[in-house]
Order: sequence, then C-alpha cells, then structure tokens
Amino acid sequence: MLIGIIGKTNVGKSTFFKALTLANVEIANRPFTTIKPNHGIGYIKIKCVCTDFNVKCNPKNSFCREGIRFVPVELLDVAGLVPGAHEGKGLGNKFLDDLRQADCFIHVLDISGTTNETGEATKGYDPINDIKFLENEIDFWFFDIVKRNWDKVVRLTQVTHKEFERELAQQLSGLGIKSDDVLLAMRNAEIEGKMKIGDEELFKFSSMLRKISKPMIIAANKIDLPGAKENFERIKNEFPIYKIVPCCAEAELALREADKKGIIKYIPGESDFEILKEEMSREQAAALEFIREKILNVYNSTGIQECLNSAVFELLHSLVVFPVEDENKLSDRTGRVLPDAYLMSKNSTALDLAFKIHTDIGKNFVAAIDCRTKRKIGKEYLLKNRDVLKIFTK
Repeated sequence: MLIGIIGKTNVGKSTFFKALTLANVEIANRPFTTIKPNHGIGYIKIKCVCTDFNVKCNPKNSFCREGIRFVPVELLDVAGLVPGAHEGKGLGNKFLDDLRQADCFIHVLDISGTTNETGEATKGYDPINDIKFLENEIDFWFFDIVKRNWDKVVRLTQVTHKEFERELAQQLSGLGIKSDDVLLAMRNAEIEGKMKIGDEELFKFSSMLRKISKPMIIAANKIDLPGAKENFERIKNEFPIYKIVPCCAEAELALREADKKGIIKYIPGESDFEILKEEMSREQAAALEFIREKILNVYNSTGIQECLNSAVFELLHSLVVFPVEDENKLSDRTGRVLPDAYLMSKNSTALDLAFKIHTDIGKNFVAAIDCRTKRKIGKEYLLKNRDVLKIFTK
C-alpha cells in the first residue's frame, strides 16, 4: 500500500510528511523544496487487540502505546504541482510519473490562502482554485494515458474477442488500474459497451477512472492562520464529495518532536498532551499552549493522524489483522505476544493473509482458527478488522 501526498508547491507537504514519519526532509518557505520524491513510513493507529484479551503485547512489525497499535504504511511525498503540469510546466511530468503506483492521495491544501497558484507568498488567495486545478491536472494526465491506449485496445479486442475492460486494465496496469475499476468508470461515464467515442466522452471516462482508482482526501493545512476557518467551512460546502480534514502539520511535527525528546507525552492523533518537563524556554511553553488552545481544543486534534487513518480505512477500506502461531498464548514460536499486525485489502481472505505472511504458508494452507471464538475457518473466510488468527499448514 502506497499513500501519495500531493498538492501545489509550498503548502506544507514536506512538513506534513515529516510530521507523519519524523524523517529528515528539507523544509523551506519557498517553491519546489521537494525535487526528488520522499519515501517514508507513516503509522496508522488502531485499538490494539491486547486490550481485548487483557495481555501485554510485544510487537515486532509495529508498535503499541497504551493499548494503541501503530501499523506501518508507505508514504510518498512528491514535487509540488502547478497549473499546466500535464503539459510539462513546473516539475509536472515528474510529479505525475511519481504518482503512478499510489493507491490513494492526500491532497495537502493551504486552507489559509497565503500562497498563490505557483506557491509564492500572498494574501487572500482562494484555496478552491487549488482543488479545481489539481483535479484538472490529474484528470488530463489520466486522459493522455488512456487516449494513447484506447484505440490500440479496441483493435486488439476486435481480433482476440477478449473482454475490453480487462485488456484496457492490463494496458493501464502501470497506474494500478484493475478491470473492475475500468468497468465501473465506463458505467459511470455512460459508455459501457461503446468502443468508438470522442474526446469529450473519453475525458469523462478518464476522470471517473481517476476518482475510482485514486481516491482522495483533502488535508486543509495551516488551519491556525487567519481566514483559514472561514475558508474551511466554505470549501466543505463546495466539495461535499471529499472528506476535508482541518490540519496543522507544524503543530503535529512540534508535538511529535517534543514527545520524542521527553518534553511531553503525546500520542499522535489525540486531543491533548501531558507536560513531563516543567523546565522549558518561554518560547517552547508559549508554542505548546498555542497548540493546545488554538488547535487541539478547537479541532480535537492536529488532523494529521486523522488524514492518514481516513485514507487507509475510509478511502481504501483496509483492515488490520493479527496473525499468531499459538492460539492460546497469542504468540509466535519465540513467545512474543501479538507480534505482528498486517494491513490487508478489503475482501481479503484467510488464504490472502497466509500468503501475506509467507508464500510457503499460503501454498500449504489447511485451515485457520479464529482466536476469539476458537472456531475453525477455511481459506475463503473474509477477514474482519482486528481479527486474530492462527493458520495451520500441511
């Protein structure tokens, strides 16, 4: 799973990325700070099943804090987008190519309107423009790719009599497109069964395909600045199809770094923090109090963790499963309790989980045990969020 962090240049994408990963990335108040894409690991949060079984877990591929399990997910922060990117303006072509394998997007938006369309400092800019131009650029990117392949697939399927949506999906596999995505987009664009279509219909189909295959959430960043709250409320009404989360990446980054240094105790995504060191500079104390009063008390979080969780669980409908080797002790062969937590796609089965753990386990799958009910289940069992399973092999 790969989450793409996108947006125009100089809106706080790199700060957003660093807040999620604590990675060492360049952050500056100037356009095109990010040239090469930044890869990193963020962590979605979920209630750990250790609380259900009243055991102390010992995670291996994730970590647990006070009954909250943090499970890794790959993030990609790419170069900023400008209008005309699909025509090569700015770093556009590279930006778009970097996003091919992303499963969904988090669009980091300067909700305060203090950066213009090219990322330069200004006042009174309307953030609605950024949503519209970003959608437009990605739609045209999809359209250009689809158009290059459409006629070729039409000719191929006329000769082979293969299913059109499968052949087109295969040609678009570099974008992570599935045949079900193609079929649904054709239905939504009202071109199902039509092979000969004009550019207008093809663009509509491409836009539908983008929305289906690359769903998006909007991170309304810089919510603490003047005018941001008003813009946020206006944009929520203008774009009801999107989940729009009020965010402050700088606040989240400050809290995570203070927690890492032992100044405060802060669990990402929570509505408050605990001060551990009373001795701090006046500036540090003022900054923490500002975050508490102006962000946490108003919005209940900085919004950063919510964006990542929403992308994984709401846009992609993923789930977390905890495999164990001992169904009674809930441990692996070394005695580690609830060692692993795996992110799985929606509609995944027990067999899919077995292959996720190891190819040999998948090939030799016999059955599984639901550790909550002790019920035996088969390979076609559909996984549920927070399942705890023991897998038996030959």
